[in-house]
Amino acid sequence: MKLPNLTRLAQGWSLSRAQAIIGTVTGIITIAGAVVSVVQFAHPASMGNLVAIVQTTGARGSVTDATVEVLTAENAVVATLTPDATGRVAQELREGVYVVRVSHPKYAADTRRVQVLPRQTVEVRASLRSGSSSPTSIDRAVNSSVSAVRRVLRF
Repeated sequence: MKLPNLTRLAQGWSLSRAQAIIGTVTGIITIAGAVVSVVQFAHPASMGNLVAIVQTTGARGSVTDATVEVLTAENAVVATLTPDATGRVAQELREGVYVVRVSHPKYAADTRRVQVLPRQTVEVRASLRSGSSSPTSIDRAVNSSVSAVRRVLRF
């Protein structure tokens, strides 16, 4: 029994050609392994992601002009972010415990404590309620008046 296709295939291959193909495939695998190593080095294992979605409580609409502050457990500011058109912010953080504070002049502030784990994403959904998180002009006037009275009466 004669195998014409196999004989023809074997005749077209030389040892140097087989070595070249094996060398090329080995080189590609080596380069791919190096790329994977560099990507893991560039993205340390101790990093995780925080995603916050800012919405209003009643209408469930996104709030794009809020301020999202990420603080350490000791209240040191790590990042100050502004949500995109969908009310979403994302930040890469080292492993640890953080405080996420979302504020807006028209809404009451929302504060959450989160733990970021390596290579994981923590999602926080902040629902802002009606009310002010910053003092109004009336509040500032009252506070300054009280301060003035205390100074006069030496309290």
